[in-house]
Amino acid sequence: MLDRRFVADNIDLITENCRIRGASVDVTKFAELDILRRQLQLDIDRLNQEAGQVSKSIGKVPPDEREPLKAEGRRLREEASKLQSRQAEVIEESDRILRSIPNLTHPDAPHGGEADATEVRRGVSSVPDFPFTPKDHVELGETLKLFDFEAGSRVAGHGFYFLTNDGVLLELALQKYAVDLLMQEGFTVMTTPDVARDSILEGTGFMPRGPETQIYSISNSDLSLVATAEITLGGAMHEKIFNINELPLKLCGISHCFRTEAGAHGRATRGLYRVHQFTKVEMFAFTAPDQSDAMHQQLLDLECKIFDGLGIPYRVVDTATGDLGGPAYRKYDLEAWMPGRGEAGEWGEVTSTSNCTEYQARRLGIRFRKPSEKGTQFVHTLNGTAVAISRAIVAILENYQQADGSVKVPDALVSWIGKTVLTV
Repeated sequence: MLDRRFVADNIDLITENCRIRGASVDVTKFAELDILRRQLQLDIDRLNQEAGQVSKSIGKVPPDEREPLKAEGRRLREEASKLQSRQAEVIEESDRILRSIPNLTHPDAPHGGEADATEVRRGVSSVPDFPFTPKDHVELGETLKLFDFEAGSRVAGHGFYFLTNDGVLLELALQKYAVDLLMQEGFTVMTTPDVARDSILEGTGFMPRGPETQIYSISNSDLSLVATAEITLGGAMHEKIFNINELPLKLCGISHCFRTEAGAHGRATRGLYRVHQFTKVEMFAFTAPDQSDAMHQQLLDLECKIFDGLGIPYRVVDTATGDLGGPAYRKYDLEAWMPGRGEAGEWGEVTSTSNCTEYQARRLGIRFRKPSEKGTQFVHTLNGTAVAISRAIVAILENYQQADGSVKVPDALVSWIGKTVLTV
């Protein structure tokens, strides 16, 4: 979340930022509540000061004059207590608004919705020009026996699936490929829990039990299934204070991801593209404020390196303000070309990377200190998808398909899969 005083002192800026991001937040109400909070604090301080003066005066008067002073002291303390209760209500209401205010927005981010994202880069691989009518990954995968949606539906319902045979090897190969690359780049590799406390989800900007949540919550507990290892990697440093020489810290997390995907239907979302559970290798970084812009570019470059290495054609788009999640200051999406998507192929998101500045760190209480300075500052947090396995499989099957229905294996994965072509 943003700093309370900063919001209160920049109401016009915050209101405009909410407008361009399409966030319906009553910033004016927050300003009114914050003024009331400050006034109540002044009144509480005044009453406590008066009560203190009365208490000091009791011992200076004759015993028969002390009861009225004691009564006056009790009255002042009771009045202060009532104002403190009222102030707590005001703070609770203003905090609710404050936590719903999105992060500030990078000045270069394009304004608008999903259609207004700006293309900033293309990968080294070209969009394939097939001499045959390409199939989508669902048809390819069923023929090659790479997954089983019917079994997944019987076991867990629509949107779940089994990976089978070479589909399993593809998943494991993609994980190993991404992890090896990130270890070479100085990332600490972790497997993370598949559940987290709701307070950790809220700290990273996810709303686990709100009316529009995409999170699976576990009943009779304060736990939810994680939608991304961003949640667990960020939460792993909850309330930590770094020394400046420990930053930047780069983590890589492997986790299952669970999403309800409410309302997601249609040809563009069929098959593995939008499912309720998938495996993901996630990048996460903690930096000093002056390091985060460079780290954001590094995470983007690594996403591009991963997909260039796989030989998948893609484009990078600078996400428009109305399509940014609440914590993101700026976000880039990497969209792979998917020949089986739509009538004649479409771009489909496969990774994203966001600079969340201090928005998550303020909620999670993650700070750093410099030896030469008093106090602490909030770190900046950044996240980026190294590889979301299900969507990477979609891109590989559709771009590497051959006329006979077989699929070539990207050179980068051959050593782990043990073959160069996937066939029946």
